[in-house]
Amino acid sequence: MKNKQILGALSLDLKRVALGYSRGSILMAERFFEEALKRKNELDQTRMKPYLLRFLNQMENLKKEQIEKAAEDALFYSTIFQNASQA
Repeated sequence: MKNKQILGALSLDLKRVALGYSRGSILMAERFFEEALKRKNELDQTRMKPYLLRFLNQMENLKKEQIEKAAEDALFYSTIFQNASQA
């Protein structure tokens, strides 16, 4: 149950990352990305499905991407984690 709450919070953080990048507020996006990484570390990854673990590991690549691609990917990950939190 705790993982679902953390996934929901992670989803919101990533949504804010996507909004920040798309609005041109890079500092805001970077701050919420740091929060998302903290949430990732709070998860009990031994109880997660393999596809979610793969997305969690890929999420860290957002920092290396161009802004437009990072915004799209952050929104994508946000949706994936939101759906997992409600399943």
